[in-house]
Amino acid sequence: MEGKIIDVNGKKLYIEYNNSFKNRPTIVFLHDSLGSAQLWRDFPAKLSQAAQCNTLVYDRLGYGKSFPMPTHERENNYMETEADVLNDILNELNINDVILFGHSDGGTIALITASKYHEKIKAVICEAGHIFVEDITVKGVKDALEAYHTTNLPERLHKYHGDKVPMIVKAWTEIWLSERFRSWNIEYLLKNIKSPLLFIQGEADEYGTLDQVEKTILQVSGSAEKFIIPDAGHTPHKEVPEAVLNKTIEFIKQQIEI
Repeated sequence: MEGKIIDVNGKKLYIEYNNSFKNRPTIVFLHDSLGSAQLWRDFPAKLSQAAQCNTLVYDRLGYGKSFPMPTHERENNYMETEADVLNDILNELNINDVILFGHSDGGTIALITASKYHEKIKAVICEAGHIFVEDITVKGVKDALEAYHTTNLPERLHKYHGDKVPMIVKAWTEIWLSERFRSWNIEYLLKNIKSPLLFIQGEADEYGTLDQVEKTILQVSGSAEKFIIPDAGHTPHKEVPEAVLNKTIEFIKQQIEI
């Protein structure tokens, strides 16, 4: 799909928007901490066709084909800020009937968006999101930083982010490894989530335990279910795409008539 750059309150963001299904919801895909629109590969298109829904895939500022972030320094509430940016994007494109599909940081942003802007959000699929910081998360980030310094990870990331790679790696690792971020927690927002929720997580996720799932589904106000995948790690939609697609389609069918 052909993408374009849009200006959202001074932020130049790359989007791919397919709205060929009239009077149908739009599935918005929110990438992870080193991800991009391109890295979703054909997953959005497959889900779009099966669910007969429109899709919006975009690069957050600093990622992929969007313009660079002004600084690598992040506040503790950076994902809350990204939820506000997403709301601005939806307003700019006049999208009011939304299903969120977020992975990792994107999953957290999906939860926050659903808590703050629930009038637009029909349903939420959160894959490997976080609601608080765990030791396993910090270890996962440290391991990723080590891989960045000792493997060809920089070259692989350069393919998608170009010269912005050092900035996004620094932005992600510095905040998550900082002492001040250990107290970050969004559990207080969960009660405001009224939209139906599907939480997907690999049992062998190297960035989070199943506590993230259990504590989320217990505290939201709407209906919630979990889909725990044995032997899958942090990226189930890439590791076991058919299982994730099938479960997501089933979940969406419960929310809307296909």
